[in-house]
Amino acid sequence: MDAFESMIASINGIVWGPMMLILILGVGFFLSLGLKLMPILKIGTGFRLLWSGRTASSDDLSKGEIPPFQALMTALSATVGTGNIAGVATAIFLGGPGALFWMWITALIGMATKYSEAVLAVNYRETDEQGNHVGGPMYYIRNGLGKNWAWMGVAFAIFGACAGFGIGNTVQSNSVAAVLESNFQIPTWASGIIIAVLVGAVLLGGIKRIGSVAGALVPFMAISYILAGLVVLAIQADQVPHALALIFEHAFSPIAAEGGFAGAAVWAAIRFGVARGVFSNEAGLGSAPIAHAAAQTHSPVRQGLVAMLGTFIDTLMVCTITGLVIVSSGAWTGGESGAALTSAAFASALPSFGNYLVAIALAIFAFTTIIGWSFYGEKCVEFLFGVKAIMPYRILWILAIPAGAMLSLDFVWLVADTLNALMAIPNLIALALLSPVVFKLTREYFDNQ
Repeated sequence: MDAFESMIASINGIVWGPMMLILILGVGFFLSLGLKLMPILKIGTGFRLLWSGRTASSDDLSKGEIPPFQALMTALSATVGTGNIAGVATAIFLGGPGALFWMWITALIGMATKYSEAVLAVNYRETDEQGNHVGGPMYYIRNGLGKNWAWMGVAFAIFGACAGFGIGNTVQSNSVAAVLESNFQIPTWASGIIIAVLVGAVLLGGIKRIGSVAGALVPFMAISYILAGLVVLAIQADQVPHALALIFEHAFSPIAAEGGFAGAAVWAAIRFGVARGVFSNEAGLGSAPIAHAAAQTHSPVRQGLVAMLGTFIDTLMVCTITGLVIVSSGAWTGGESGAALTSAAFASALPSFGNYLVAIALAIFAFTTIIGWSFYGEKCVEFLFGVKAIMPYRILWILAIPAGAMLSLDFVWLVADTLNALMAIPNLIALALLSPVVFKLTREYFDNQ
C-alpha cells in the first residue's frame, strides 16, 4: 500500500506541476480574452436567465430532460461540497492566506471556461437510445474535433468514470463520516451506510429526480451557509481588514511559520489555491457540462450564461465566506487542516455551536455532491459501454460510499486530486481547439439580441 501511495504521489506531482497550472489558467485567460470578458460583464444577464429558467418554455420542453435552473443546481450540487469547507481550509493550511487570492483568480477566468464548456455541451449533444439528451467533453471532442481526436474523448470518459469515485464519492463520504464522528460520535461505518441508502433512493429516479432534489436542497444549503458565515464575519468584523491584507500580501510574498502553520512559499499559495479552486468549482474539469447538456433549452449560449454562474456562486461566494472566516479568526495558525480547521474557525466566533453548524453543512453539501457526481460518472460509462452499463455503475457507486467513509483521508484526497488533473487535460485541449465555435455562437447570439 505504501508503494502504491508513493506512486500516486509521484503522478500527482507531475500532473499538478507548473504545466497543468499554466494550462488551466492559460486556457481560461485565452477564452476570457476571446469572449472580451463577456462572462464577467454579463453576470447580471446570467442571473436573469437563471431566474426565468426555473421552468422551461413550451418550445424547449422537447430539447432536454430538466429545466435550465435544475441543470445548474445539479451542477452546483456536484461542486458545492467538501471543496467549499475542507478544500478551502486545506489550501490555506498548505499555501497560507494567499491561496484564497489564487482561488479568486481561478474563479474569475474559470467563468469563461465553464461558459464555454456548457455552450459546447449543448451544441454537440446527442440523444441516446432511451431518448435522453447526453453531452459533455467526450461528445464535443468526438462530434466537434472529428474521429482523429476520438481517442481523447474516450480518455476523458475513462478518467471521468474513475474520478467520480474520488472527488464525487469517497472524498465526500469520508469527510462527512469524519466530521459526524468528531461532533456527534456517530461511527464512520454507520454514516457510510446511511448515506449509501439515501443516495440509492435518489439515484433510482434518474436525472429528473436528481434535478428536483438538487433544485430544492442546493439553494437552501448555499444561502444558509453564506448567511451563517456573514454572521461570523460580523462578529469578528474588526479582524476582516487584516485578513484581507494577509490574503493579498501573501499571494505574492512568502509567509513564515507561525504557531502550527509550517510556512509557505508563493508557489505553494499559487499551486494549492488553483488546485483547490478547480477542485471546488470544477471549471476546466469537464464535469459540469454533462449536467448542462440535459437542460431543456434550444440555445447553447443561454445555457452557457446560466452555467458560468456555478463558478461565481461556488468560489466567489461560498469559498470566499469560508476563507475569510478562517483567516479572520486566526485559526489557520493552529495546526488544524481540512474540515477541522473550518470547524475551529466557526467555533471561535460561535462557541459550542459553530462546529455543529459546519458538520451539518458539510453533511448536506457532500450528500448533494455524491448524487450530482453519480450522474456524471454514469454518463461517462454510458459513452464507453452504452446504457446497459448505467445500472451496474450505480450499484458500484452506492457500495463505494461506506467503503470511502472508512478509508485514509490523506490517500483519498491524493487520488481525487490526481484524477481531477487527468480529466482536465483532454477537456482543456478540446476547449482551446473548439474556441472558434464558442466565439462564433456567442457573437451570433448577442448580434441578434
